Amino acid sequence: MKSPRKAVWLAVAGVAAATVALSGCSGSSGGTGANGKTEIVVASLQPGASAASLAAFNTQVKTFEKQNPNITVKGEEYNWTGTTFAAELAGGTLPDEFGVPFTDSKTLANNGQLADLTQYITKFSYGSKFNKNVIDVAKDSKGHLYGIPFSPYAMAISYNRADFTKAGLDPNKPPTTWDEVETDAIAISKALPGVAGYMQMTSANTGGWELTSATYSRGGRMESTASNGKVTVNSDNDQTKAALAYLAKLRWTDNAAGSNFLLDWNGINAAFGSGKVAMYMSGSDVITSLVQNDKVDPTNYGVTVIPVDTTAANAGVLSGGTVAVANVKDTPAQQAAVAKWIDFYYGQPQVNQAAAVTQAKALQASNQIVGAPSLPIFDKATYDLSQSWIKPYATSGLLANVAPFTSNIFSENIVPEPNKHTQDLYAALDPVVQAVLTQKNPNVDALLKAVDVKIQALIDADPDQAAIK
Repeated sequence: MKSPRKAVWLAVAGVAAATVALSGCSGSSGGTGANGKTEIVVASLQPGASAASLAAFNTQVKTFEKQNPNITVKGEEYNWTGTTFAAELAGGTLPDEFGVPFTDSKTLANNGQLADLTQYITKFSYGSKFNKNVIDVAKDSKGHLYGIPFSPYAMAISYNRADFTKAGLDPNKPPTTWDEVETDAIAISKALPGVAGYMQMTSANTGGWELTSATYSRGGRMESTASNGKVTVNSDNDQTKAALAYLAKLRWTDNAAGSNFLLDWNGINAAFGSGKVAMYMSGSDVITSLVQNDKVDPTNYGVTVIPVDTTAANAGVLSGGTVAVANVKDTPAQQAAVAKWIDFYYGQPQVNQAAAVTQAKALQASNQIVGAPSLPIFDKATYDLSQSWIKPYATSGLLANVAPFTSNIFSENIVPEPNKHTQDLYAALDPVVQAVLTQKNPNVDALLKAVDVKIQALIDADPDQAAIK
């Protein structure tokens, strides 16, 4: 799933590091312009970018071109779409720099569909400082690097600190296990009638996404890949059933899950903002959206890592995000230029004090959140240093409130989303989540087996899977 904060991050990234008008066509420019400079088209703006975002981006490109006088940059609005990517790749219409989701980056790299940038990225000033749990999504099976992640998130538990206090709980000590989530949820619902102590999303593919997250946290997986590349769907597993049984208990036994069981992103964020939900599973960076769209008071907001079963060998935290990559059909000069752009635009604001402070000031000036937690792409020392740079500009109290997440995420096992028909899988699982919340005794085994059959048929019809004997 996409982080709701991504568009905001892209809007201010241009201010942080410091072009020309957007180009009217896609694809590689051929490498060398009439002036002898290397030309690249970069897809660093989302479709529909605001005038302010475009102005900031243009300022950034001018700075980049001043630092790299032999490179000309043209910006292009771009949004990854899995259904059109293959055609764009075959037709040569992809930009020179673009983003691919975590779910697809390793497969594309292994298939030779992205440019190998290892020789450049390993020489970046921070080339040895990446968070190993995150940078892996940008590598192929041989360990070669094809880009760097940006705007990543990890699944977390968002909670209302004021509700914790009203229920006699310590907001500085959020739950660390699923049993503790349940105990706190019961306490909150009893102390605050009409408030769901804990809830998850259930519709518009978010139900399946969060059920997958809950499965991962218990050590399960929704898909497995054999040594020959054959992918098998397995939502009908013990960990998924345990996650569903947990929700059912909160709903039917504990009476701590509220009364609205058809919640998507907008619905649950609004419910949290209006005080109807005290705890819910979320992306780690949701605070920006909550404050801007749902009027959440950041001083009442808390977030912690999603509980993980430490006794399960494969238990981990679901993550997502985007990898900035280069067009495999580019010339060597263009790929080198793209690597410089990726370093400048995505990397430096997180490792360079001047760039970090400029970004923080820009966020502060536009009344946006400063200090929203995301999944750090660098090691803890680098992350802690960057946080010290922005501390004077951070939203009041926020850095302390999000410490339960930022202090613990580095020790977690980070796991990417299922990479085959991900959204189809999530959509098929939505009704299963809804069933356990609206029916006392649904046939969970039958429901999950039906999901496996449906998604397996889609996967088996893929050309790469059909070719596997």
